Amino acid sequence: MDLRLLADGLSYRLTPASVHGILWLQTHFESKHWELLADGRVTVSRTDAEELRQDATAAGLDVNTLPTLSPSL
Repeated sequence: MDLRLLADGLSYRLTPASVHGILWLQTHFESKHWELLADGRVTVSRTDAEELRQDATAAGLDVNTLPTLSPSL
């Protein structure tokens, strides 16, 4: 897995999971955002997350989209 998209309310938290994921993010975002991206502190809208997933997958990255998890009672 290279990138993770974890559902977070109405958006997705974007987290790199490999060096390939980080390098791909660096080619798609300005350098001023790299630290936030590397730390997994960036959220994107559902629409942007889907576009990002399609683009990254087309580039050969493995993207894992995870739903919001809630504890079972």
